[in-house]
Amino acid sequence: MEHELLITGAARIVEMAGVAVLIFGAMVAAGAFFVRLSRSTSFHDAYHGLRADLGRAILLGLELLVIADIIGTVAIKPTFQNLGVLAAIVAIRTLLSFTLELEVSGRWPWQRDERSI
Repeated sequence: MEHELLITGAARIVEMAGVAVLIFGAMVAAGAFFVRLSRSTSFHDAYHGLRADLGRAILLGLELLVIADIIGTVAIKPTFQNLGVLAAIVAIRTLLSFTLELEVSGRWPWQRDERSI
C-alpha cells in the first residue's frame, strides 16, 4: 500500500511539473512577445516568435505529462484496460508533439537542421 502511495505521489509531482512548465512557458513567451514588440520588431515576426516559444513550452509540458501517465499507469495498475488508455493518451500526445515540432521548427523531428550541416 505504501508503495502505491509513493508512486502515485511521484506521478502527481511530475504532473504538477508539467502543468507548471505549461503555465511558466506561456508567461515567458508572452513576455518575450512584448519585448520583441518594444524593440521595433514587426508584429508578424513577434507573433511567429510567440508561436514558436509557446510551441516549445507545450512540447516540454507534454513530455512531462506523458511521463506522469506512464508512471501512474504502469507502476500502479497495469491492467489491459489501463494500458490501452495509456496507449491512446501517448498516441494522441505523440501526434501533438510531432505537429508542434513541425510548427515550431518547420521540419519533421527526424530531419536534419540545415544550419548544422
